[in-house]
Amino acid sequence: MDSSNTEVASDHSPFLKIYKNGRVERISGTEIVPPSLDPQTGVESKDVVISPETGESARLYIPKTSNQTQKKLPLLIYFHGGGFCIETAFSPQYHSYLNSLVSESNVVAVSVNYRRAPEHPLPIAYDDSWAALKWVASNVDEWLKIHADFERVFFAGDSAGANIAHHMGLRVGAEGLAGVKVQGIALVHPYFWGKDPIGGEAADEKRAMIDNLWRLAYPPTSGSDDPYINPASDPKLGSLGCGSVLVCVAGKDLLKDRGFYYRELLEKSGWGGAVEVMEAPGEEHVFHLINPVGENSAAMLKRIASFMNQ
Repeated sequence: MDSSNTEVASDHSPFLKIYKNGRVERISGTEIVPPSLDPQTGVESKDVVISPETGESARLYIPKTSNQTQKKLPLLIYFHGGGFCIETAFSPQYHSYLNSLVSESNVVAVSVNYRRAPEHPLPIAYDDSWAALKWVASNVDEWLKIHADFERVFFAGDSAGANIAHHMGLRVGAEGLAGVKVQGIALVHPYFWGKDPIGGEAADEKRAMIDNLWRLAYPPTSGSDDPYINPASDPKLGSLGCGSVLVCVAGKDLLKDRGFYYRELLEKSGWGGAVEVMEAPGEEHVFHLINPVGENSAAMLKRIASFMNQ
């Protein structure tokens, strides 16, 4: 047997391992579930192909109320997390979360299934996400034509997905997105970073892991002060293409201080919109996916729903 099939070149546990022959083994985030009519919420979902050339796809969701009214509903574009490397829009935890969020918020949702590193390193996930936004704006899908209000569009994501949502907001601000009005962006435990520690980061042993994960996702990066990962390094921050931002942080999350710092940076950038932070005390990174029925998970779900219906 060729030893390169079993010899590990780089170990990024608990996310993935890369073997010397180039094979990528994802340790978590590999399970998928089909679209469905969810019996608990009445939310219906379906999968669509965005680009046959790249294989990019998305899962669309409509709430139960969409069949009971002709009123157009807010449209949510969601970007899943996973360090740009694991999970998909079809992962059980994201499918369940989108069912709950769509039901609670009474919105139409598009959950983007972008290509992942290391096979498809950044900026491919950003490019795929922009392609998804252009697809949404083209208004070719029947569900979106019938049910979605393109004047009330929101972006959201968790962790790496929140990073993507932020950058899509910047691109909308810089280039525009014809036919779409982005009202707000919700960033849940956003994956932002920096070379110099802030807050409680200095004493945390996970710093090296986060640095290495970022370099895995984006090999040509200049490092942890790259504008893609550190908003403080981005001169375009003030051009964010929406009027309101909600940042959700978790009390025990290493990335918590970056969420508060992001608010500070936005307020100083000349952007001119409204930004607020909601903290869930005592909780870890993406706790709402791990324990969706917890008290803090329910509170955050309601806050994001309120944000999209204000």
